[in-house]
Amino acid sequence: MLMKFEAEVIAAYGRHLRVRDATGGEHDARPFGRRVQAVCGDRVACEHDAAHAEVHVTEVLPRSNLLERATARGGAEAVVANLTQIVVVIAPAPAPDLFVADRYVAAAASLGIEALIALNKIDLLDIKAQADADAMLAPYRQAGYRCVTCSATTPESLAALRAELDDHVSVMVGQSGVGKSSLIGALVPNLDIATGALDRDAEGRHTTTSACRYDLPGGGAIIDSPGVRDFAPAIDALEPSSLGFSEVDRLSTLCRFADCQHLREPGCAVRSAAENGTLDARRYESYRRLRRLFEDLREKRGPGQRGNPARRPIR
Repeated sequence: MLMKFEAEVIAAYGRHLRVRDATGGEHDARPFGRRVQAVCGDRVACEHDAAHAEVHVTEVLPRSNLLERATARGGAEAVVANLTQIVVVIAPAPAPDLFVADRYVAAAASLGIEALIALNKIDLLDIKAQADADAMLAPYRQAGYRCVTCSATTPESLAALRAELDDHVSVMVGQSGVGKSSLIGALVPNLDIATGALDRDAEGRHTTTSACRYDLPGGGAIIDSPGVRDFAPAIDALEPSSLGFSEVDRLSTLCRFADCQHLREPGCAVRSAAENGTLDARRYESYRRLRRLFEDLREKRGPGQRGNPARRPIR
C-alpha cells in the first residue's frame, strides 16, 4: 500500500534525510531521483510503500528562502531552507575570522532575514580580553546588528540568547570549534549531540557532519550546521544593503555620485568615513573584499547565470 504525506526535513547528510510528519513521526528518507534536492528545513512531499523501509521524497514544496554557499566555480550549493534568522557564532578560540562572519551577515541581508552575532565561550575571557571582545562587537552594534554574549558552560549567560531565538527558525553558523553544538545542547533539554574540542593549537575541527533541526522549548527551532573554515554566500546584487553593510548604505546617500561603488570614486563619503575613523576600517575593508569576491564569482558564472537558485523554480 502506497502512503503519501507531507513532512519536514529535520536532518540532512548528503542524500540521506530524516523527515518528520504531521503526527511527529520520524522516518529515514531519500530523494526520489536526482532532480529532487532537499535540505534541512525543507517541506517535502513523501511516499512510503510498506514493502520498503525507506520513505521517498518526491518533491520539495515551495520555499520562503534558501541559504546557499558559493562554489569555487561560481555556482551555488544549498545549505538550509525556510529560515527567519542566521545566528553567527564566534568565540575567543579559534581566533574569530570576522570577514567570514560578515559574509554570513551578508547572506542574511540578501535573504531579507535577521542576523544575530553571538560571542560564545565568554567564560574564557579575562578583563583585558573582555574589553577586546566588546571592541570587536562595537561596530556591529553601531551598525544596528543584534549581539549577545554567552557560554554553553554557564547557564545564566544563556538567557539573552534564548530570548533572541524564541519564535525564530534559526540556523547556527560559524567556524569549526566555536561551540555551536555545545550551545544547542545547552539550549535544548535532554539532547545528546556529539561535540568535539579544540586541539592543542586552538585550530577548530569539524564536529558536526550534517545539518540537524531541533525544536526549542520557548518556541521556534534551531538548525545546527557543520563548522567551516570559509564561506561565501551566493548573492547576485552588490548594493551595500544586500551585502549586509547597513552603515555603508546609510553613508552612501552623502556620496557625490548616486551610483558610487565606494571603492575609488571621488567624493565618496564612505571612503572618507573609513579614513577619518567614523566608519570602522575593518568593516569597510570587509565590504571591499566582498564586492571583489562577488564580482569574481559573477565572472566565473558567465553572462545570464544567476547565483541564487532560491529564486528559480523548485523541482
